[in-house]
Amino acid sequence: MAKPKLCLIPSAQGDKFYSVLPSSGVGDFDFSRSGGATRINSQGLIETVADGVSRLNYPLIDGVVKGCPYHILEPQSTNAINYSEDFTQTTWSKVNLSVTSNNSISPDGSLNASLITSTANGSYLSDSLTSYDPSTFSLFVKYVDHQFIQLYSGASGNFYATFDIKNSVVGANGAATDNVKIDNYGNGWFRISCVFSGVAAGSTARIGFAQSLNSTWGGLNTSFGTSFLSFGSQFESNSYLTSYIKTTSAAVTRSAETANGSGDAATFNDSEGVLFAEVSKDKGTQYSLISLQKSSVSDTYAYIGYLNNNTTIRGQIKVGGTIVLDEEIEMSDTSIVAKILIKYKSGDYSMWVNGFEVGSNTNSTIFSDGDLNEIELGINNNNGLRFYGKTKQLQYYDTALNSEDLEKLTSWVSFSDMAEGQLYSVE
Repeated sequence: MAKPKLCLIPSAQGDKFYSVLPSSGVGDFDFSRSGGATRINSQGLIETVADGVSRLNYPLIDGVVKGCPYHILEPQSTNAINYSEDFTQTTWSKVNLSVTSNNSISPDGSLNASLITSTANGSYLSDSLTSYDPSTFSLFVKYVDHQFIQLYSGASGNFYATFDIKNSVVGANGAATDNVKIDNYGNGWFRISCVFSGVAAGSTARIGFAQSLNSTWGGLNTSFGTSFLSFGSQFESNSYLTSYIKTTSAAVTRSAETANGSGDAATFNDSEGVLFAEVSKDKGTQYSLISLQKSSVSDTYAYIGYLNNNTTIRGQIKVGGTIVLDEEIEMSDTSIVAKILIKYKSGDYSMWVNGFEVGSNTNSTIFSDGDLNEIELGINNNNGLRFYGKTKQLQYYDTALNSEDLEKLTSWVSFSDMAEGQLYSVE
């Protein structure tokens, strides 16, 4: 197989996404984010990175770091909870429970997790806040001797989700609640989360001691004296769960991230080539595209990526306003990593996903000299089409590879490689 002309393999953080090829730095992506953000580091701990520094996120499988890191890009999101870690603050109403601060080691490796103990029947924490529709509510929890926890809102009985934090099981949830998840962060810690959608979604954020896995809205326990550990509460203005946003006295907004400007006109072959990416899309209502394009020109590009429905991968090539390839494939879940590419050459266009050709075209139209001059994680600086998700690798070839090479490039080396790449555990 030919050597890629441009190759991004995430390995370092900074104000760039650093490409291995070309070695001159021409292939580096310009990264931007105003303010700090968090990531999962190589030890599996939550870590804050500084203003404008890109994030290498390490995959957690069953609470253990496995595999290579990926670049993460996320949209703007606000954590409306004023004190995300300090549940002793008066903004948190404490009903029939006590809070012991700095009781245990949290998922960030510090002694800052709180012990929440029921002192009477019907125990819960409550924080009144700015409501968002939709909104995503999440909390890091660890079992001590109480296993059923409920995240809910005071808005109505439609907004709740129940969890078994001892056995990592999702239970009952409300009609206006979806994307209910429990994610393993290791050392007994889980991040529980759900999404509220509808009128007055999230007028309060409540954390309750539930009686059972089948407890409905406000289904609080009738026994007391038991405890669980908590850390990192988040009520965000988003339709899906994003990385943890720490707050210490007021709501905090993590700004949107961008990465673009990789390559130049000399990097790319206008006559033929291949754009390949191993990526996944965060669940949300936005498109997420990666484009080989003529900067600032809206009708000349080749892109791969995801539609806004969380099920469709798409590849499209447009030359001077003429669409020469437009292919789609339905996936069960676009948050699972996929290997996607498009090939362009006069009379020989195709799209491949996970080892299979999903579409082709023999159109003879091709780019003109100088048409292609950059790769962007997005397209034409359009905020509604920016790529938000995980990037494990990205490659550009300045020749149209044959079918055998395209199959090899988009296939998994082994079953275990496929499972690990898609964040599954193999038992």
